[in-house]
Amino acid sequence: MLTRIPDSWAWMAPDLLRRLLPFAVVVAVVEVGWRPAWLGFSGGQVGAQLAFAAVAAPVLFVAAALVQRWLARRRGALVVPGAPSDALFQAAFYAVNGPIEEAFFRGLVQGGLGLAFGAPVGFVAGTASYVLYHRLGWPWADTLATALAGIPLGLAFWLLPGPPSLIGVSIAHIAVTCGFLGPGPYLLRRLRLL
Repeated sequence: MLTRIPDSWAWMAPDLLRRLLPFAVVVAVVEVGWRPAWLGFSGGQVGAQLAFAAVAAPVLFVAAALVQRWLARRRGALVVPGAPSDALFQAAFYAVNGPIEEAFFRGLVQGGLGLAFGAPVGFVAGTASYVLYHRLGWPWADTLATALAGIPLGLAFWLLPGPPSLIGVSIAHIAVTCGFLGPGPYLLRRLRLL
């Protein structure tokens, strides 16, 4: 099914209000009221963050597009932007979505529980909640595919040197989402790989 910008906006507008705004408010309250280092609102070691993003973003984009291709063939359907303008419009939405989800699941859940109960517990809780959260709107196969992003992003948030930072994982999150939805399927269609 091909979409246009109005089709994309029809699901984006409610998603902004029902999902992203509450996540952003919760994270903002914690950041403004407490300013915890574990939340990841620091640059960390910027070089390490950007190096991770430079490697992870293209790899995760391609991997996500290929997983989406496999899932689309399995389910027999895929929503694809019908024009470059809609693919860019969706990419802009994912550029907002990615950092907000990372701040909530990686910073708040993984960082907070990691501080309270140890980094491994934070990683498992942040990754599991990130993956299972997607079940609210997606079928199981698509939900489980989010683990392909959640696991490496959770490990990066935990293991990259320096203080926790959302920079690298947010950039990679945007790329993986763009590979799985919107621009990735658009590119697959243009390359006649669907």
